[in-house]
Amino acid sequence: MSARDGETNAEKARLKLRTDNKGWKKWGPYLTDRQWGTVREDYSQSGYAWGSSTHDMARSKAYRWGEEGIGGISDNKQHICLAFSFWNHKDRILKERYFGLTPAESNHGEDVKEIYYYLDATPTHSYQKMLYKYPHAAFPYEKIITESQRRSRLEPEYELIDTGVFDNDEYFDITIEYAKADQQDILIKVTVENRSNTAAPITVLPTIWFRNTWSWGYENYKEIPTLKGKGKSLIEVDHKIVGTFNLYADKAKNLLFCENKTNFERLYHSPNKTHFPKDSINEYIVNRKKKAVNPDATGTKASVHYDDVIPALGKKEYRIRFTNGTLDDAFVDFDTIFQNRIDEANEFYAQIQKGVVDEKLKSIQRQAYAGMLWTKQWYYYNVYEWLKGDPSTPKPERGRNEGRNSTWKHLYTSNILSMPDKWEYPWFAAWDLAFHTLPLARLDPDFAKRQLLVILREYYMHPNGQIPAYEWSFSDVNPPVHAWATWKVYEIDKEANGGVGDTVFLERIFHKLLLNFTWWVNLKDENGNNIFGGGFLGMDNIGVFDRSYDLPTGGHLEQADGTGWMAMYCLNMLRIACEISLQNPVYQDMASKFFEHFLHISGAMQSLGSNDVSLWDEEDEFYYDMLHKPNGDAELLKIRSMVGLIPLFAVEVLTPELLEKLPLFKRRVEWVLKNRPDLASLVSSWFVHGKGETRLLSTLRGHRMKMILKRMFDEKEFLSDFGVRSMSKYHKEHPYKFKYHGGIIQVDYTPAEATGDMFGGNSNWRGPIWFPMNYLILDSLEKFHNYYGKGFKVEFPTDSGDEMNLKEASKGVARRLLALFLKDADDKIPMYGEYKKFQEDPLFNANNLFFEYFDGDTGKGLGANHQTGWTGLIAEIIWHLNKEEE
Repeated sequence: MSARDGETNAEKARLKLRTDNKGWKKWGPYLTDRQWGTVREDYSQSGYAWGSSTHDMARSKAYRWGEEGIGGISDNKQHICLAFSFWNHKDRILKERYFGLTPAESNHGEDVKEIYYYLDATPTHSYQKMLYKYPHAAFPYEKIITESQRRSRLEPEYELIDTGVFDNDEYFDITIEYAKADQQDILIKVTVENRSNTAAPITVLPTIWFRNTWSWGYENYKEIPTLKGKGKSLIEVDHKIVGTFNLYADKAKNLLFCENKTNFERLYHSPNKTHFPKDSINEYIVNRKKKAVNPDATGTKASVHYDDVIPALGKKEYRIRFTNGTLDDAFVDFDTIFQNRIDEANEFYAQIQKGVVDEKLKSIQRQAYAGMLWTKQWYYYNVYEWLKGDPSTPKPERGRNEGRNSTWKHLYTSNILSMPDKWEYPWFAAWDLAFHTLPLARLDPDFAKRQLLVILREYYMHPNGQIPAYEWSFSDVNPPVHAWATWKVYEIDKEANGGVGDTVFLERIFHKLLLNFTWWVNLKDENGNNIFGGGFLGMDNIGVFDRSYDLPTGGHLEQADGTGWMAMYCLNMLRIACEISLQNPVYQDMASKFFEHFLHISGAMQSLGSNDVSLWDEEDEFYYDMLHKPNGDAELLKIRSMVGLIPLFAVEVLTPELLEKLPLFKRRVEWVLKNRPDLASLVSSWFVHGKGETRLLSTLRGHRMKMILKRMFDEKEFLSDFGVRSMSKYHKEHPYKFKYHGGIIQVDYTPAEATGDMFGGNSNWRGPIWFPMNYLILDSLEKFHNYYGKGFKVEFPTDSGDEMNLKEASKGVARRLLALFLKDADDKIPMYGEYKKFQEDPLFNANNLFFEYFDGDTGKGLGANHQTGWTGLIAEIIWHLNKEEE
């Protein structure tokens, strides 16, 4: 396939063939990086998933709900899986999966201890590339665990780079690439480069296997799917659902076969059901047990076996082809096809990045996109079956039906979803996914729209209207950002389509969002006064208490963030309703409904009832959560945190041009403004002769907005050199102390990892920089600028010290976020902190990691380091900065 007419290219043409995960998307990087330690694989009474299936068990245990691997791919329902194993001739086990720590083993929560990068990918996965760094020395499993457990919370995490295994460049760079010749014809290339001055041995094991669907008692296979070896270089693949394939291996040493079945003898000291369990290839290679694999060259798991000594500073290439055809010479056109797909990928991104000139920015953006595409995952979870157990396995222990996720028996997921991080967070996470869809919409708007639609389907959303939060507890409450993401994706798609918007998508999703909005109103407005709680809301330890549970003081919280989010939700729904109304005037009634609901929430945030109790503190000029005590008293919890900035997100501008096209809505707006002066005072307007009035809807206007922005742009408070902090630096010298009958709770400014026990999660929100919240700030500043214009100035610290308008301030924050990835005046990349190897070695710093969050003072990357999901928003930031500068 080829198309080279400027605006159309081969990859775009492939995207137009299907909008679902079939055709060219049938095969992709849908394996997870970690299946062990997930809730789905946990059948224990305790509910401690990390102990139910462990890294040590993983090589021997057949999984129930999904498969994992290094650099792997599968079909869209994960029946057939391909991935890679390696052995450096020193490790005690094959490197079949990435290693990392459980929360009990680490001083700062779960953490992958490997170095790998996603380098490139196209939306149809016609081309993919990643890099894995594998030490020559024995992988320091025990050393990492021992040192991590020794360290306190006040010390940083102990990383693989700290062990010294890369100090003398004694490692392999292993590049894994895929190129599709056709929809079901996939070329695979592994290039192993020895970075040392000394030759080193390596075993390379491209591995194919079937997900075990036959051991649980549901499927009545007459024949289990089979892999059969023919000679040393061909594996015949036969699966009754996916079809028949051939896997051709170029110049292999031999082929190794076993079964994807649990080694019961090793794990549970009971008899095996096969002579060749899942870990047999590990036994054959590492422990030299030649009888461990099936001599008949058949099974449900198989590896192509390569053994080589890679010369000093040399490299070796390994070639595989997986196809549904029969080929006389599988490799005659191998290099040509690869080059064609690389050229097409370059052509595709040249169009996406046409406004970006700087090569470093192009690299950051393209790797961000690559990470987004590589972290797609087939996510499978039938909660009803998981709770009751499987027919052919022991019945789950008593109480399971009332335990985790037991109120979500309807939930049945079997979809390709965008994951936050396929090792640290390889599971469904609703509010993460909403942010993912923005950069994904630049590449593949149909996929982005399907992501937003699927989580609102009846087999995801609870019948009561709640959106499931994440695998560990679907009942937790995430911020309601899906309407916002829906509108942003719609705008991106509309712009790409020359101004033609997909209003069918908007209308379809609007009804489901309406159900969710109603759930919020019914369940999270405890006193019916338009002030909302919500609990956890994704920002783990940001408050005084764990907001997901009953308060130790008794009483309840009214949350500035919960209320701000709901005000934003109203305005998002209002804007969507207006857009649909341009095609279907009936929706003007819904626009009126959300207009008035927003005004009631905005009014409630100003002042509550006759007692004049408000979430806004006039002394501090900031928004806070309010604690309502059992005795009827109320107290503001005066922590200057992101909680108080979230009301900034509730902003929308109604232009006279839009209102003229919606006469019924315009009439209702005018009636409310005329007959409800208390509500009218909440709407700012700007009259332009000949055009009419532009109206600003916002929870922040005038003085309050200026005070919030003043704090947010103060480097002694929220503004870091690298973006907006999640908590004000004011609390470094002035920790907040809350006294109650159980003692004193102190909240300090903590710019890096948490220094104390966490609640509500394992990530720190008391000072670090988080991309999703910063992106919402940028988006809100742009909207305010659209109303106030260039003449409205704010103080924003620059070298010149000049004031600037809100659009310029938005770009100022954006450039600070971008600075995390770029060398500073001292030739250092802030996100890599003190690590000399990452700072100075081009074999490390030429590639980018995408950290979960960043130190509020230094910019050092923290938490998950492949969370391209929402940190991938840097791709959008680069896009907008360069669009403005064109």
